[in-house]
Amino acid sequence: MTDTVAAKPASLIGQRIAKMDAPEKASGRTRYIHDISLPGQLHAAILRAGRVHARIVRIDVSRARALPGVHAVITAADVPGQRPIGVAKDHLPLKRDRVRSVRDEVAAVAAETEAIAQQALALIEVEYEDLPVLADAEAALDPGAPLVHPPVEGAPAGAPTGIAGRADNIAMRFDYTHGDVAQGEAESDVVVEDSFSLHYVTHCCMGVSGVIAEFDARANLLLYSNTQVPFLHKREFAEILGMDPGRIRIIQPPIGGGFGSKLDIYPFEVICVFLARATGRPVKLVYSREEEFIASPTRQPVRLTLRSGCTRDGRLTFRQVHTLHDNGAYTSWGATTPFVMMQTFSSLYRVPHCDYHTVAVYTNNPYAGSFRGYGNLQATFAVEAHMDRMAQAIGMDPLEFRRRNAQVAGEVSGQGMVFRSCGFQECLDTAAGRSDFQRKHREYAAQRDAGGPVKRGVGMASMLHVGGGAKIYPSDGCGTILKLDDFGHVTLMTGASEIGQGSETVLAQLVCEELGLPISAVTVVNNDTDITPWDVGVHASRTTFIAGNSALGAARKAKAKILAGAAARFECQADDLDLTGGRIVRKATGQTLSDLPRFLRSLHFSDRAELVMTSFYYEPPSVHQDKEFKGDVSAAYAWGTQVVEVEVDTDTGNVRLLKVTAAHDVGRVLNRLGIEGQVEGGIVMGQGYALTENLIVDEGKIRNPNYRDYKLVTAPEIPEMDIAFIESMDGEGPKGAKGVGEAPAICMAAAIAAAIENATGVRITSLPFTPERVYRALHGALPPTPPAPRVPA
Repeated sequence: MTDTVAAKPASLIGQRIAKMDAPEKASGRTRYIHDISLPGQLHAAILRAGRVHARIVRIDVSRARALPGVHAVITAADVPGQRPIGVAKDHLPLKRDRVRSVRDEVAAVAAETEAIAQQALALIEVEYEDLPVLADAEAALDPGAPLVHPPVEGAPAGAPTGIAGRADNIAMRFDYTHGDVAQGEAESDVVVEDSFSLHYVTHCCMGVSGVIAEFDARANLLLYSNTQVPFLHKREFAEILGMDPGRIRIIQPPIGGGFGSKLDIYPFEVICVFLARATGRPVKLVYSREEEFIASPTRQPVRLTLRSGCTRDGRLTFRQVHTLHDNGAYTSWGATTPFVMMQTFSSLYRVPHCDYHTVAVYTNNPYAGSFRGYGNLQATFAVEAHMDRMAQAIGMDPLEFRRRNAQVAGEVSGQGMVFRSCGFQECLDTAAGRSDFQRKHREYAAQRDAGGPVKRGVGMASMLHVGGGAKIYPSDGCGTILKLDDFGHVTLMTGASEIGQGSETVLAQLVCEELGLPISAVTVVNNDTDITPWDVGVHASRTTFIAGNSALGAARKAKAKILAGAAARFECQADDLDLTGGRIVRKATGQTLSDLPRFLRSLHFSDRAELVMTSFYYEPPSVHQDKEFKGDVSAAYAWGTQVVEVEVDTDTGNVRLLKVTAAHDVGRVLNRLGIEGQVEGGIVMGQGYALTENLIVDEGKIRNPNYRDYKLVTAPEIPEMDIAFIESMDGEGPKGAKGVGEAPAICMAAAIAAAIENATGVRITSLPFTPERVYRALHGALPPTPPAPRVPA
């Protein structure tokens, strides 16, 4: 025993801790999928249709197959047992007799080099018969409209769309109701109605999509994939290939961002596996940047009409929503965004009566996937416009109107969402106070008709999003294996993937805080399905909450094991001991009994070691949403308010973003540096969605598949930011934390719209706010509201 007493190190929780992988990334040593090369590796390339809608009459690959250096050329005819992929199983990887989108895959090549593969593609001859193009979601509902997936004669009963086709163009529909809208309208003193139009944008991850497929001598499949959902991918590939899932292994190289783009399984991945099987060699396929623009999923364009009512004293009475989603030619996760949008319409504020009806329709446009915010950018854009309009109509300050309808902790929304922790009111007050919102809002409105052409405005918007996982599947769980070696080093094996969001750093912090170790004492393993425990992937801002609780559970088991051994060794109670600074100490005095590595070495040579811990965390029991979409979808919810200040040049329509003041309820700040980065990045992504980004789709064709013509926000355009965190200390979250990855992007477009209106008096309900659109709206050349969408009963 030693009498040493040392000061207790500061807590790791809430500190500004750099990401664990930062040195490798900053020095260029990180090996992304581009950098991986396997022995005997071939390179793949895909021939895309380039036609929007056509029948495949003939494919001749003979010249391509004869090219030296080509090892395989495949079409649908070479893979007769293809199974459809995607959320609705409507998408064959290699197209058989019809192409429905310019991005459709009709043939693929595996060759010795990328250059030879591209040469081979140029030698493939395809004869098409053009079919009528369906490029408008409204037109898809017309009687007699061309069918994107016409019924297939002789298809088995109950077969998915990819096999049997459909008798109409409706891909998905959602209908939700609580209360009685007619009653709510009768109670209203004010009713407002508007239509909104939201556009295509794409993810623009720093890293493009890629995969390497290899079969070993026992026909086991190894995939290097930058998917966000490796375990779900493994299951999907087993179904597609008719394989035992246990014979499929997925390794994730470091991933250069996802934002939802890598949540589904896509044709290029399956095609690469087909080529590996055909050649008996590893096959690699990595998109070019232009191919990423053309072939990757988008954020789904939406047309919606919103009717809302309130009383003169500022109480919301009802909300009625109709939305129309352009599904594109195939169904990916974008078609399910209405499931999330309805939560904002029904539950961001207290709405006693709500109707929500939506359809997603097939067109020959690009298909849409999941994207950061998952529909809530679109829903919030409309909801917050109506909060401003109703406040104006009853002569109430927009902040006060929001306060009167904001959710508080302990409430249950009409949809059944339980708000166990809720800092919404604090977000409103903090963002408004730090930005001086109320004074500026009054003064800028009064100055509209004075001075020169440049006007200033300030706008506010708030958001709700899942922050404790999302009950998309029967359960939302994550596993952890924690191993302590005999030198006090921890290996943390987690099912949670790292895609650039900093999760491995946060998980390491939680473990080190519990075990009293420096963060340098932890190695995180999170990229191999043969090693790591099961998890449902990176989505729905779930990793900190779900994987964090799992890692914390394993660390607590390890701590209990160590302290029990120490109590026996030092003849005291385990409750009287603690771990801090790499030492075992007495809680009361801070007296050091042993340094931790030395004690662990002694444990390893005893019969009491057992220093490998497992933990699995599932979200707490609650009422899951039913077929009517009523119930609790998350264990916790993230809230936020953002206030933006803009300058609008009324002579040019240019909008300059000056400052963003953001207040977000994050439960508890775990890593201040990391969470600031998340919020700053989300703000910039929301800024791009509102002001500059626009994937131009014209008659099914993408016209700007490059960074020259697709305008991202660059450093000079990034505004000043003032970021505050509300720590509501969620009772279920790890150390009180909630997920916040998606939240910061959600408010921006709505807040910028409000600021433009405050500056000019004109509310624009279509995105993006390009100079041309703003100028035309200000000068009467643009209808203030787009046409209402038609949603069939």
